[in-house]
Amino acid sequence: MIARRRRVADRVWWSLCAVGLALVVAPVVWVITGVVQRAVSGWSWSVLTTISTGVGGGLANAIAGTFVLLVGVGLLAGLVGLGCGVYLAEIARPSWRTTVLRSASEVLSGVPSIVLGYVGYEALVVGLHWGFSLLAGLIVLSVLVVPYVAKSTEIALGQVPLGYREGGEALGMTRSHILRTVVLRSAVPGIATGVIIALAISVGETAPLLYTAGWTNSYPTAHLLHAPIGYLTYATYTFYDDPYPAVRALSYDAALLLVLLVVGLIATSRLVVHLSQRYSPERSLGAGRRAPRPLPAGAAAAGAAAEGAGSL
Repeated sequence: MIARRRRVADRVWWSLCAVGLALVVAPVVWVITGVVQRAVSGWSWSVLTTISTGVGGGLANAIAGTFVLLVGVGLLAGLVGLGCGVYLAEIARPSWRTTVLRSASEVLSGVPSIVLGYVGYEALVVGLHWGFSLLAGLIVLSVLVVPYVAKSTEIALGQVPLGYREGGEALGMTRSHILRTVVLRSAVPGIATGVIIALAISVGETAPLLYTAGWTNSYPTAHLLHAPIGYLTYATYTFYDDPYPAVRALSYDAALLLVLLVVGLIATSRLVVHLSQRYSPERSLGAGRRAPRPLPAGAAAAGAAAEGAGSL
């Protein structure tokens, strides 16, 4: 009787898991299928090489602007978020200051993007007289995703075994040397995943850029101020209700390109994790390899630290 109840409970549990998976996968498949069907039906490769004209054309200017924004956000949010995560995980001691900093980061991650866009408009576009510009859009987007980078960095560093640090200290390495050559290397998969996921979040934002970056039918320029920039989310959001069929078709093409870009970023994060897994403390043995005889904890930690020191 007990075994039967367990089998029934097990089947019910796995059935609920299957239903939950279907509820997650079905909307994704529905959205992607709808985007692909609408975009492919009127697709033209000239979309990738011509700029928008207001009554048709292509999305070359929006594609170029999107990649410029991605690079800028990667630099700004990546550096600030990485520094914040390293400070919280490795430098700061538990105190009210670190509590306030973590709480502020969590609150910032929950602020609606349209609120950040409006604040950026009032402070940067109007207050500092920057106008619609690339720099204003980069700052607002970076503020939006910095909490994600900081949190992923802090978590990744926190998962590095304490023995790695102790092994480096046993070899006479300085604290900063251990951080650079041992700890950060071990945390590369988590940090890289956090940065790339943050880029995927930023590439899908529209409201902050509507308030700060504006829109232009031209290619991006080297001017950071008083120079609007094009981006794919604007085309998706604005061109959808345009009376011209050619312009509406561009909104479907922009949506398809955004989906492909997000999928590419997620695939890149998995590739980065795979390539950097050799530095991860949880790296697994390759198929067909015999597991080596386990070393004492102190010897394993010292060996990992020595590997990092020898790479200099």
